[in-house]
Amino acid sequence: MSTPLDRKSSTDEIRARFDSDVERFSSLETGQSATIDAPLAMRLITDAAVACTQPIRRVLDLGCGAGNNALMLRQAVGHDLDIDLLDLSEPMLQRATERVKQVNAGRVNAVSGDFRQVDLEAESYDVVLAAAVLHHLRDDGDWLAAFEKLYAIVAPGGGVWITDLVWHETSAVQDMMWSRYAGYLDALGGESYREHVFEYIDREDSPRPVTYQLDLLRQVGFTRVELLHKNVCFAAFGAVKDK
Repeated sequence: MSTPLDRKSSTDEIRARFDSDVERFSSLETGQSATIDAPLAMRLITDAAVACTQPIRRVLDLGCGAGNNALMLRQAVGHDLDIDLLDLSEPMLQRATERVKQVNAGRVNAVSGDFRQVDLEAESYDVVLAAAVLHHLRDDGDWLAAFEKLYAIVAPGGGVWITDLVWHETSAVQDMMWSRYAGYLDALGGESYREHVFEYIDREDSPRPVTYQLDLLRQVGFTRVELLHKNVCFAAFGAVKDK
C-alpha cells in the first residue's frame, strides 16, 4: 500500500462509504464477494464460537454491517440471544437491526460509533465477532489498545472471533499473494473492478499479518489462540478467554 497511515481515510470518510453501500452487504451469500472465502470464514468463526463457549447468551457483532455475522451465529446457536450490533454507519445499523429482529426474539441493541471510543461493559460478552473491521486500525498503539479492549469485554470462557484482510511478514510473499488476489478480482469483475477494490483498500485500510494479530491476542491475555483458515490475503482466527 502506498498511502501512509496519517493520510488514510478518516472515520467519517469510512462511515460515508458504508452509509451508501447497505444493499451490497445485505446478503449472506454475496455481501462480501470481494473477500475470498467469505461465507466459509463467517461459518467457521460462528461454529468455533459455538464449539468453544457454552452457553452463549450475550454477543457483540463488532462492525456489524448489515448483520450477516449475527444472523449466522443465531442460526448456529439455535436459540435467542442478546445481541449488541456496533457499527459506524447508521443505515447499516438500521438494516442489521431489522434483519436480526426477524429471527431473534432476544434483546437487540444498536450501538452507533467507533469501537475504540464506545463504552462497553467489562467481561460482558460471551462472544465477540469482528468481521472485516480491524483492518481499519492504524499504528501499533492503536492495534494494541483495540486488542486490550477486546480482551477486557470478553467474559471468562468467552471468545473473540475474527475474519479479515491480512498482510504478510515477507515482502516477496505479500507480492505473490497480492498478485493472486488480483487474479481473483479480475475473474470476479474485470480489471476496472480490481482497480476499484485496490484503490479503496489503499485509501482506507491498514491490515496486519495474521501472525502479528495472533501474537497480539496472546500479548493482551488470551492463552488459547486458533487459526481457523487462511486463503491468500484473508484469514479467520480467534481466541478463548480462560475461565
